[in-house]
Amino acid sequence: MEPSGPGSATNRRNFLSLVGLSAAATVGSGLLAGCGGEAASTSDAQDLDKLADLLPRQKDLPGLPKPDMVGTRPVPDGYTRFPAELFDAVGEKPGRSGQRINGMTPAWGPAPPSLGQSQYLAAVNDELGIDVNFSVQDGLKYAEKLNALLGARDVPDLLCVPQWEVAKLPRFADAVAALFEDLTDYLSGDRVDAYPMLATFPAGAWREAFWNERLMSIPNPTDGPFPWALFGRKDLLDAAGLAYPKTMEELFEVGRQVTDPNKGVWAFDDIFSMVQMFYKVPGTDDGWRLKSDGTPEFKYETPEFKQAVEFMAKVYQAGLVHPDLVASKGEDAKQLLQSGKILFKQDGPGMWQPMQAEQQKVTPGFNLQPVPVFSASGGDPLVWGDDKPISYTFVKKGLGKERVEELLRVINWCSAPFGTAEFNLREYGVEGKHHTRSAAGPAKTELGFKEIANQYFFVSGRSPVIQPFPQTPTYVRDYLAYSNEMVKFLEKDPWNGLKLEMPARYKAGLVPTEDKITDILRGRRPLTDLDAVIQEWRGSGGGDEAREFRAKALADAGR
Repeated sequence: MEPSGPGSATNRRNFLSLVGLSAAATVGSGLLAGCGGEAASTSDAQDLDKLADLLPRQKDLPGLPKPDMVGTRPVPDGYTRFPAELFDAVGEKPGRSGQRINGMTPAWGPAPPSLGQSQYLAAVNDELGIDVNFSVQDGLKYAEKLNALLGARDVPDLLCVPQWEVAKLPRFADAVAALFEDLTDYLSGDRVDAYPMLATFPAGAWREAFWNERLMSIPNPTDGPFPWALFGRKDLLDAAGLAYPKTMEELFEVGRQVTDPNKGVWAFDDIFSMVQMFYKVPGTDDGWRLKSDGTPEFKYETPEFKQAVEFMAKVYQAGLVHPDLVASKGEDAKQLLQSGKILFKQDGPGMWQPMQAEQQKVTPGFNLQPVPVFSASGGDPLVWGDDKPISYTFVKKGLGKERVEELLRVINWCSAPFGTAEFNLREYGVEGKHHTRSAAGPAKTELGFKEIANQYFFVSGRSPVIQPFPQTPTYVRDYLAYSNEMVKFLEKDPWNGLKLEMPARYKAGLVPTEDKITDILRGRRPLTDLDAVIQEWRGSGGGDEAREFRAKALADAGR
């Protein structure tokens, strides 16, 4: 799948710093009014361990190829080559009613051609036996579209909700109960046998698909736990005789050495999330951890966060960030990295392969590599990450049993794993049109890149693997070497196994507070304002309320 070109599902992480509801979208009417007025609760905690009996029973699909490299969980296994033969995993067409399915999914980049104008949609829909009509929305504005849809109680048959958007949607659990089908009696236990592709999903993904103690969605399992990596143009750094930094001092010094405004070159885009990670700022659920006395503490309140703010403000003040990015002019930071106008970029790991594949054709020797995470204070680093799904697919409530089963059969087909003919069609389209195939595997054509935008991927999921790409033969080994090393330092989540619907006021306060901190980082407000911003977050921003809620959730779970 490729939200912005060929790449892995982890591309979803590319947009975590770019998307979110505005303050106006999360306060007042919004979801609350749309779901029937005052909701029963503004926050809720589910103990997922108590729902184990409702999980779909996981079963392997016979005939799949064995992986070439093993990932340290939650890092998936990897394949360095495509199987010579593909097999059909679904014996019959899942669509039988002839009634068109409407779905909404995100895309990053140009919108793909719609139904009736896309050979890709026509080919997949022919295999499904039914037309799926996609409303493909701009991924950068997807949260706003979701808020409008849910507030108006006007949802399509299948709705994709990215995991990272859920935290921004007020009273989402109430919206789920009001608008979407309860799938527990369709999928729990051995009932999932009717949908064998869904049965291959890891149990950890299904655990996160519960709302209100019922199985309310189909998860799209993540293919990597890491939200961020710091990527560098290693080819340009090598040419300048510079090594990747291993300390904060080296990071600043390398940035200073490569920045040359006279040549139109700067060191960085906004790397604040990575700077926080280097300083060991907590990252669990946006930034929570437990103090030594067991009290929940948010990142804003930690000395590590203040250190990260001071360092990042110093980077901005020194003019090491590209000025168009400082001014938020909408400059494409990926293009700046590709053209050598910046040498380091913070992004999701999913950026790696597609950019390398495309740019090595444009720039001989182009070499994009991640900087290994280090600790600003010495010792082992802290790496943010989790194994939560990429997204969730919800089924519109009230469609009737036969229609729900048809939709689940379609989702099941779309969820076929690597090594199947269904996976190949979903990912690469029709051979000779959307891709060419050699002994090394499929390679997309121009039409493939134009028409395929993860439409079917975002209404399904698949058992995750790191798949090979002929254009970048060392990618899988490089990715797994990096990931298997970084996963050793994955942050521990004290609330693991608890699903928390955070208080509405806290949700509404996140983006406005982040905006104020961004103003401080970029010099639009003085650094001395940080304490006042944090105090405001604790009160009107719902921070203290959120802390009490998290403490109670742990106590109620007996932890």
